[in-house]
Amino acid sequence: LAKMLSVRWFIFLHFIFFCYAFNGNVSNKCMQDTTKFVLDLNKAKPSEYAVLMYDAFGKIGSDFTGGNINRPGSARECLLAQAHNFSGQYCQVILKQEQTKYFVGICVPDSCSEAEVQTLVVYAEAFHYKNKSLVPPYPSMFLLDSMQGIYMIQCLSENVSPDSSAIICLFMCCLLIAVPLAATIYIAVIKWKHEKEAFPSDASRLHCSPNDYGTLLKDEAHKNEEDHSKVRGNPKAECSDVKEENSKKSYLYNVLQAFSLQKCAAGVWTTESASENYSSLNGIRILSLLWIISGHTIQLSAWNNLDNEKRWKETVENNPLYIFAYSGPVYLAVDTFLLVGGLLSVKSLFSFIQKADDKISMWLVVNYLFKRFKRIQPLHLYTVCLVIGLFSVIPKGSFWFIVESGIENCKRYWWSNVLLINNLFTTADMCTPWTWYLSVDFQFYISTPLLVLLYRRNKYAMIAVASIFLLISCLISALLTAFLQLPVHQPTTLAYETYFQYYYNKPYARYGPYVVGIILGIFMKTKNGHILEHRWQAALGWITTFTVMALLVGMAYILQEVPQYPSVAHAVYQGLHRTVWAAAVAWIILACEEGYGGFINTFLSLNIWIPFSNISFACYMIHPVLIILYNGKQETSIHYTDMNFFYLFMGNLALTVILGYALTVLIEKPYLFLKICKR
Repeated sequence: LAKMLSVRWFIFLHFIFFCYAFNGNVSNKCMQDTTKFVLDLNKAKPSEYAVLMYDAFGKIGSDFTGGNINRPGSARECLLAQAHNFSGQYCQVILKQEQTKYFVGICVPDSCSEAEVQTLVVYAEAFHYKNKSLVPPYPSMFLLDSMQGIYMIQCLSENVSPDSSAIICLFMCCLLIAVPLAATIYIAVIKWKHEKEAFPSDASRLHCSPNDYGTLLKDEAHKNEEDHSKVRGNPKAECSDVKEENSKKSYLYNVLQAFSLQKCAAGVWTTESASENYSSLNGIRILSLLWIISGHTIQLSAWNNLDNEKRWKETVENNPLYIFAYSGPVYLAVDTFLLVGGLLSVKSLFSFIQKADDKISMWLVVNYLFKRFKRIQPLHLYTVCLVIGLFSVIPKGSFWFIVESGIENCKRYWWSNVLLINNLFTTADMCTPWTWYLSVDFQFYISTPLLVLLYRRNKYAMIAVASIFLLISCLISALLTAFLQLPVHQPTTLAYETYFQYYYNKPYARYGPYVVGIILGIFMKTKNGHILEHRWQAALGWITTFTVMALLVGMAYILQEVPQYPSVAHAVYQGLHRTVWAAAVAWIILACEEGYGGFINTFLSLNIWIPFSNISFACYMIHPVLIILYNGKQETSIHYTDMNFFYLFMGNLALTVILGYALTVLIEKPYLFLKICKR
């Protein structure tokens, strides 16, 4: 053995066994397999598996100054490596050199645990080829201090062995898709039979002789006589049984029809808008959704997947030309959705009140809340099941670790999504983080009956209470920003956990736009005649609206840097900008309904928006799943260019629309049509 190894390797191997013997941190199996890999790699003719494992190690690449600091290596190549007694296991070593944190992909024997890999990397520097480390630090020309500190080690295995929760979720996902498909086939067969009975074939018509017209065959007459005698024997019981059987059949038919595509697909792609709807909302909703998808496309990649993150920040993050990409304040689109949610919650409640003869009762409020719960929860919980089930069985990539943490969160905290309180958790513990909006929306939805009831009792009391809610929300946001030095622009790195933990998705920070929507909804449902009587009023309103919107967007760029001390400017902006933005959008809706929208109303009310608006909820729910799946399956970092991300955005958008339509007709709409059986 000594002849095959240099003196350095001889000392190195003895040092490893020394660590193992005295510390007991590395198992015998892990040590043997690691030693075999290193020996087979350093042979004159390395073994094939050792070459694969070596090639899977992350290497230092070009453009360090542009942000290419991570070295992902190749997870797939590592998992393909097969020795006689072990297989390759892909791990990521997260290192810190000076103030720079980066990760390096390494390939180790699958007999080693994460703790053992850390011991081998830290204490023994086990992985060398030709006397050179396979996990080298960045040279002094980039980082003066070559000392590497290990922040964390995480490993992937090739074996896809879903646990019971993943199996249950996969079964439920398949079942919820199979039921509408089966119902569709059943309804189609029933309709075909009815049509066949209504229009019998020529053969069946020719089967009867003309001489038999108006007569019954002997057997048939005898059968009818027996049936008649049975009815005469106990007519009430027989009729009751028939009615009950027909009721059961009718109820089953109605349930299956509610789940059938014949029912659910009808009207989804229609371009006709109901006259009582606010037509401008369709355009506002879709433009806001496009803004969110564009922002998420870049946001979810920029956190960990870009190989030129620094150049992306220089090019995009501070450039107003990229306002509809992630450089712009994308979060304002969410505030627009909250405004629309408040407006439509009032519209829905007034519809309930009208059906109840203009009376508000506890039962009415319960039905009102249950209808909302039934509207959002089927698709919401299906998405949670899809994340747990699908992500647990698909092959993993080099950037899969963020996805794995999300799966574990869903397995532990799925109940918070059921109760619609997941926004109260920290981002690190949240299942399907983008669904925080549903929880916030439902929590705010509960407040609508209170404000409407106050308005019906005393409108000034309602205005006072709503103003107090607005003031509290603005003050809390401002104070949190001042004392915690929060950024006003959504952070592009997970380092700003405080922003998400205490502010971004919390109800006290988001209530302002929803209250504006409630006030707008009450105002539009109760107003008599037109408010805007002169063109100069409309012109002044439009000028003010565009000026306010431009200032809000511009200030987001000016105040983008995280303050190092309590900043009054940051606090004031954070406290007011969401509510003020919502008020500006509220003006647009009001002006369009009052007939002063002009070409803007024409554009926002285009019929082309209607079908996409019908599937917008499903599109919002599924688009992050597609983006996360794409990013997690990558073997190498994504290179940002305008063209690359334009194509990526268009691809995400196309798949989102296709799957959004499928989920709308298969999951969302059936439960809206489903009615409780009344007997």
